[in-house]
Amino acid sequence: MKKFHLIVLFIISTATFSQSKFQKDEAAIRNVLNSQIKAWNNHDLETFMQGYWKNDSLKFYSGNNVKKGWQKTLDNYKKGYPTKDHTGELKFTIKSISPIEENSYYVMGQYHLKRSVSGNAEGTFLIVFKKIDGHWKIIADMST
Repeated sequence: MKKFHLIVLFIISTATFSQSKFQKDEAAIRNVLNSQIKAWNNHDLETFMQGYWKNDSLKFYSGNNVKKGWQKTLDNYKKGYPTKDHTGELKFTIKSISPIEENSYYVMGQYHLKRSVSGNAEGTFLIVFKKIDGHWKIIADMST
């Protein structure tokens, strides 16, 4: 009977640890996303990009195009959103945050961009986060 209690205790503690790790990871990932929203809404694209992996291997998929690289992504944002009126007000609706493997998650959701120039924009996204050097970074972004 003592063995049985030890096994049950082990299973409960493992499940609790896993849930606790997921909750911490999820909160950290949501923090990155909230920081990005704040930066975007202040037309601070460089701070917005701090949520992305600063590497030439960063992948950004949009429409039928695949672009690689942190700097190229920032340059594209600066070109497409040259003023505060163009960036407008961004909101995310997060539908799912799910683990892929140790230290990586995917996030599915919707973006809502309200702006006075060139109209509002809405769409869906799937982004992949990976913990790199102790920080959660987006390593791939697929937006429609």
